[in-house]
This record gives sequence, C-alpha cells and structure tokens, in this order.
Amino acid sequence: IVTVQDAVTAFADFMEPTDAELNAIEQEMPVILADVDLLDAQIVTLDRTPTEVDERRIRRARRRALAARVALVNRAAGASLPGGAA
Repeated sequence: IVTVQDAVTAFADFMEPTDAELNAIEQEMPVILADVDLLDAQIVTLDRTPTEVDERRIRRARRRALAARVALVNRAAGASLPGGAA
C-alpha cells in the first residue's frame, strides 16, 4: 500500500490545475451553469410527456445557454482583436 501511495502522491504537484486553467474555467462558468440548467429542465421531462410549462422552461434554458456561449465567444474575440475593438 505504501508503494502505491508513493506512486500516486509523487505526481500530486502535476495534478493541480494551473492558474491559466483555473482562469479559463472561471471564464466558462456562466456557460457551464447555463448548460446545467438546460440539463435540469430536460431531465425533468425524461419520464413523462413535457407539459407546456416544461417546454417553456426548456426553451428559456436553451436561450440562456446559447446567450452564455455567445457572450463567451464575444469576450474571447474581443480579447484577441487589436485595439480592443469588438
């Protein structure tokens, strides 16, 4: 057991996310949360026929997810353009 533990913990420093990776995750968090909301709305309807309210919830969640993706792409595009033009 000690040998296995040494092998696992020998690479512990390499297993931690870098600051750049953490910043990327933070930038993508609105997209991640919007996707989770969309999945929640879809999961509710897996075992039953969606009602009109369910369909509206899914549409709203889909629009929020798409809007979050567009905002992320626009931020990335704006950051890569010279002069700060978007």
